[in-house]
Amino acid sequence: MNKIVYIAMSMVLLVNACKPELKKEMVFHDSKEIRKVIEEMTDIMVHDVTNPPLAARFFSYSCLAGYEVVAKNNSRFKSMHGILNDFPEMDFVHPDGVYNYQLSALLAIIKTAKKLQPSGLQLEELENRIIDSCNVAGLSQEIVDNSRIYADRVSSEMLKYAKDDKYVEISNYPRYEPSKKPGSWYPTPPAFIAAIEPYFNKVRPFTLDSASQFKPKPPVPFSTDPKSHFYEMMMKNYNDVLTEESAAIASFWDCNPFAVDNIGHLMSAVKKISPGAHWLGIAGIACEKDGKGFDESMEIHAVVSVGLMDAFMSCWDEKYRSDRIRPETAIRNQIDPHWQPLLQTPPFPEYTSGHSVISAASAKILTHYFGDEFEFDDTTEVPYGLPVRSFASFEQASKEAAISRFYGGIHYMDAIENGVDQGKLVADWVLDKIYN
Repeated sequence: MNKIVYIAMSMVLLVNACKPELKKEMVFHDSKEIRKVIEEMTDIMVHDVTNPPLAARFFSYSCLAGYEVVAKNNSRFKSMHGILNDFPEMDFVHPDGVYNYQLSALLAIIKTAKKLQPSGLQLEELENRIIDSCNVAGLSQEIVDNSRIYADRVSSEMLKYAKDDKYVEISNYPRYEPSKKPGSWYPTPPAFIAAIEPYFNKVRPFTLDSASQFKPKPPVPFSTDPKSHFYEMMMKNYNDVLTEESAAIASFWDCNPFAVDNIGHLMSAVKKISPGAHWLGIAGIACEKDGKGFDESMEIHAVVSVGLMDAFMSCWDEKYRSDRIRPETAIRNQIDPHWQPLLQTPPFPEYTSGHSVISAASAKILTHYFGDEFEFDDTTEVPYGLPVRSFASFEQASKEAAISRFYGGIHYMDAIENGVDQGKLVADWVLDKIYN
C-alpha cells in the first residue's frame, strides 16, 4: 500500500476513534496505531544505525510504558510490577481529572522512545499528529491534557527504570579488543567494524536470573585439521550452492543494520532493520489480521519485546564467552582467500546465531497468543525493497530466519541449531514468569 495512502487512512481511523461520544471508554479501537508507532521507531533506528541488542532495549522499555498504562486501567491485564526484575510500582502516577488511558498508552510509548533513541525527537511530529487529530475530532482539551500528563508520568518512571539497568555503565568498561587467538573472532570486511555490545550481558535482564541462565551447548571447537568436526562444518559453508530461493531467504532475513556498499573508496550504509524490529513488525501484522483490540495488542507487543531483550542478552552472553571465528575469516585463512559470503558478516562473534535465538523466542511467544497454524503475509521488509513472504505459522518463519544464516554464509550449523534451542528456552521462561 502506498505509504501516503496508509497514513491518510490511519488518520481517518484515528479521527473516527476520537469522537466525543467514545471518549470515556476508548480512543483507539485496534492495533493500527501501535503498529504505526513501532514503524516510526524502526525508521529512526535505521537512520541511527541502531545495533540489534540496543534496538531491543529501546523497543522493550517503550512498549512496557504503553502496556503499564493499559494494565493499570483494564483489570483483564496485570501490571509487570512483581513480575519483571525490579519493575516499579506506578499506582501514584494517575492524573487528577478525566483522561483517556489508551491515548495515554500510545503517548507513553512515544515519549519514552523520544528520550531513549538518539534521534527520538523525530517522533514529535507523530505525537503532534495524534493530538491534533483528537482535537479536531472534538475530544475535550481537558481529556487530552490529562492524558498527556499521565503519559509523561509513566514515561518518566519507565526512563528511571531503564537508567537503572546498568546499560549506561557499559561506556565505562575497557574498550573491547579481539583476542587474536586461533579460532577467535576478528572484525570482517568490508568495514572491519569493532565489536558490537561486548558487555551487553552486564545489563539487567527483564525475567532472567542472569544473562547466563540459558547457556547453550558448547560450540564445536575450532580446528585446522581437515578431519575435524569444525573443518567439516566449515566446508559445508564453503561448498553450499545457493539457489534462487535460498538466496531470497537469506536476503529477506538479513536484518543487518551495519551493511554497507563498497564502491571504490566510497562506503555507504545500506538501510536495513534489526531482527527485533522485523519480529515486532510481524507482531503488528498478526494483531491486525486477527482483529486484536488495542489493549491486547499492547500486551502482545510488550511481551514480545521483553522476550527480544532477554533473548539478545542470553545470546550475547554466549557470543563473547565462546568468541568463535566467523566462516568468512576461517574459510579465507584455511581454504580460499577470495571467498566471501552472500551476506555481509555482522560485527560480533559467531556463536550462537542471534537471529536464530530471537526468532525462535519471538515465534514461540507469538504462537502463545495466535496458535500453531496462524498464516500471515510478512510485509515487514517491503519498505526496504524486499518482496512479501508468506508463512503458515510463526515457527515456519522462525525456522526460515534461522537457516537463512547458513544460506547467507555467516553462521555454522551448530550456532543455528543450538541458537534455536536457546531461544525457545528463553521464550518458555518469559511466558512462565508473566503468566504463571
